[in-house]
Amino acid sequence: MVTSSVPRLVIAAPSSGSGKTTVATGLMAAFAARGLAVSPHKVGPDYIDPGYHALATGRVGRNLDAYLCGPELVGPLFLHGARGCDIAVVEGVMGLYDGAAGEGELASTAHVAKLLRAPVVLVVDASSQSRSVAALVHGFASWDPEVRVGGVILNKVGSDRHEALLREALESAGVPVLGVLRRVDQVSTPSRHLGLVPVAERQGAAVEAVAAMAEQVRVGCDLEALVELARSAGVVAGAAWDAGEVLGSSPPPPLPVPSLGAAPPDPRFRPEGPRPQAPDGLSTAALGSKVRIAVAGGAAFTFSYAEHSELLAAAGAEVVVFDPLRDEQLPDGTRGLVIGGGFPEVYASELSANERLRKAVGELALSGVPVAAECAGLLYLCRELDGQPMCGVLDATARMGERLTLGYRDAVALSDSVLAVAGTRMRGHEFHRTVVEPGAGGAPAWGVRAPERRVEGFVERGVHASYLHTHWASEPGVARRFVERCRTS
Repeated sequence: MVTSSVPRLVIAAPSSGSGKTTVATGLMAAFAARGLAVSPHKVGPDYIDPGYHALATGRVGRNLDAYLCGPELVGPLFLHGARGCDIAVVEGVMGLYDGAAGEGELASTAHVAKLLRAPVVLVVDASSQSRSVAALVHGFASWDPEVRVGGVILNKVGSDRHEALLREALESAGVPVLGVLRRVDQVSTPSRHLGLVPVAERQGAAVEAVAAMAEQVRVGCDLEALVELARSAGVVAGAAWDAGEVLGSSPPPPLPVPSLGAAPPDPRFRPEGPRPQAPDGLSTAALGSKVRIAVAGGAAFTFSYAEHSELLAAAGAEVVVFDPLRDEQLPDGTRGLVIGGGFPEVYASELSANERLRKAVGELALSGVPVAAECAGLLYLCRELDGQPMCGVLDATARMGERLTLGYRDAVALSDSVLAVAGTRMRGHEFHRTVVEPGAGGAPAWGVRAPERRVEGFVERGVHASYLHTHWASEPGVARRFVERCRTS
């Protein structure tokens, strides 16, 4: 048993829009500027905030999601990311106690804080209150006795007089004020239909925004007190997650494929049910020489979890990143292709104009070489996106829709594919405002159980394409299977 006492803080808030990202990112950058090695983390499935965290710390931003990966992996994944660091900052999601819909505390910031035995700093938007702030903070601090709210940072404070009123009120709440941030326009980050604009799209502006956050936090917060609070975190016991080690274990057999028609609830699809890996009987020791796998990147494809590439590399792949907006050819020797999420709808014209790469992707996919595509990758493989020609791998069209599709999904693989055998259960997340027609092929990728029962995605030749974002750390056999299919295709 390995234990870790790396100092750590969880930055939470009563609700979204309170300033968690500003405070968390600013703290990371301010600590890094002091010479500390800072480990950045984000609760939940969000891909965008970790990009700002990486810019602030110079380290990969990592997600801690108790729904996608299971509560049992939160500690190991944290220890993996925090290895060798002086302090860790974990940005929460939504309100402190908001978790997966209908699942109680599961995947909430409070849940993750308890799993990490970490003190919570509550960021409160104080712009429209004074004495009421004490009741709000007292309520959040006392709601769950296992959650330790160690301090509060007041955000959007209007004046010295406003600050004095807030501090006076909070004296009775028993929670110390660790920072006061005034309203500053330059730390705001632009957003659009799916949230903040990713760092890769903002470049210089993102650097300036992070620097402004760091300065505001440095001036307005008691960094010494925050470090001391971080040092009071409890010990996290267990071994750090390691891609090579998890791939060396033998996976259990898959679940049978369930019917998606009217059926009684199946206990195997409850959160506490078994979580089988995608079996393939392969051993990383038998993989031999490395196989080159191209991973889409650049401004149009910014959504990826760091553990995916780490798992591919541990399974025997040479991971090479390419940019579909700029590169006209796939990397030489590509034997597999991973196209993750992002914003292809914003760059539809540019992606379409890169005809040489579209043709290369189409030829590769049609030849049977393994392709794994999630959300944005699914759109890129369609015939067209908003009327612009795409790769034409799938007999489907994509367009912007009027409704945001957002939420966790409990899914099961319905077809044998380059990622999983039929019956493999995985947790996923959808996050898009586009529509693909048809929504599934003759061999669907997934059967989704909630919020409604439906089939989704495409399995054709070596292609697995779906709207569902998954975290492969929960099912490492996915990466092992994909690499072996790349080797033998």
